Amino acid sequence: MTPLHNPRSHTFASDNYSGVHPEILAALAAANGGHVGAYGNDPYTAHLQTLVKRHFGERAEAFPVFNGTGANVLALQACLPRWGAVVCAETAHINADESTAPQAVGGFKLWTVAAENGKLTPELIAREAYGYGFEHRAQPLAASITQSTELGTVYTPQEIRTIGAFCRQHGVALHMDGARLANAAAALGVPLREITTDAGVDILSFGGTKNGLLLGECVVVLNPDKVSDGLKYLRKLNLQLASKMRFISAQFIALLEGDLWRETAQQANEMAKRLSDGLQAIGGVELVYPTEANAVFVKLPQGAADKVREHTYFYDWDAQGTSRFVCSFDTREEDVDALLAAVRRAAEAV
Repeated sequence: MTPLHNPRSHTFASDNYSGVHPEILAALAAANGGHVGAYGNDPYTAHLQTLVKRHFGERAEAFPVFNGTGANVLALQACLPRWGAVVCAETAHINADESTAPQAVGGFKLWTVAAENGKLTPELIAREAYGYGFEHRAQPLAASITQSTELGTVYTPQEIRTIGAFCRQHGVALHMDGARLANAAAALGVPLREITTDAGVDILSFGGTKNGLLLGECVVVLNPDKVSDGLKYLRKLNLQLASKMRFISAQFIALLEGDLWRETAQQANEMAKRLSDGLQAIGGVELVYPTEANAVFVKLPQGAADKVREHTYFYDWDAQGTSRFVCSFDTREEDVDALLAAVRRAAEAV
């Protein structure tokens, strides 16, 4: 088939705009051919369980799913009764970017709080973690944090441990939206387990699509004591059970068997640092949030954003004029430098 786009094109809209990493494509090809069991009854999904235990601990169990919204809704459903609620940051993906899926599909309430740099703290969770036993209030029985956050910031291991201890003390399950978990771990220089299982996270939505996969995310149960044993039934109920699951599992095997997850994330992070440093050197550009992973948030000079968009696509983030640029595993130095040149031209022209 003739490509319908320019294969050399590059945008900074999101890391899910990128193509598929060559090693992931090779893994898909290797998993192809012949017949194996469906719905996870295959050797690839079995091997993925081994790798997940290696990275997250012996009690960890993986449930591959199709997409991030499905992973988040499913993970939180598995931690909550029908009357349960989730405390999260206002900027959380489950609140700001997943339509009404948490409420309509998940059937749970979101209690949101304003969080500086997108990061929850025990004190912020406590603002909504009350009313236990009061039948008129949805019971706050889970908290959800995002690593790295929607604002490009990263929780340290100690910050997560502090939140985890608070949640355990109050009987609250701790969920992590790890769509960019690899970027956070690479930025911190720690193994995946250190900022999940060992820090007190009970259940994880582990991202793949934003880190080079064709499709697929993975719900990882870290603490079975806090999660319903009916998760496999919930996955089917939520339309997230893949018949040819071997192709999702094979991609995660490629990501986790060696250091690919870290290499891809590190490349994206390094390019974001290069972009952030370069943007801050341009007159009139203001950095809005610290650049700690692979996303850069800035305010461009008035009128410059539309001129830059003639060069590459990116998102206007908020009503205050913030622009978001996201780097991917395939972002190259020349892509960053071309964007910086476009911003300089635009800044000089306005």
